[in-house]
Amino acid sequence: MTTGAIPRISPQQLKNDIELIRALSGIDGYTPHNPAYSLESATVALEQLDKSETAVILAENTLAAARSALLTDRNAVHKIAMGVKDEAVVLFGPDSDQIAALGMKKKSERSRPKRSAKAADKG
Repeated sequence: MTTGAIPRISPQQLKNDIELIRALSGIDGYTPHNPAYSLESATVALEQLDKSETAVILAENTLAAARSALLTDRNAVHKIAMGVKDEAVVLFGPDSDQIAALGMKKKSERSRPKRSAKAADKG
């Protein structure tokens, strides 16, 4: 096991490495001194890489589906909250205490629109 950060391999370098390992299978007589670099070890590493990439794709798809469901659920809650406000105004009136209890302003508490002063006639 290594210590510290795991270095990132560029996509091009990884592609080159995979091609090298695949080409290795066509070489007769390759018997390395270190068994960690054998064709069998390289093949197992490629299979593990494929499993890991598949796991990442599945996890990303699951995350995307969860985010989509979250957006749908948020929208549903918002629609219900807006409907509750409308129903409360219809049931209790726009100036009721129930409206204030829902965090809305009573009609009588709203500030009236102010007329802007007209500019002097230009002429």
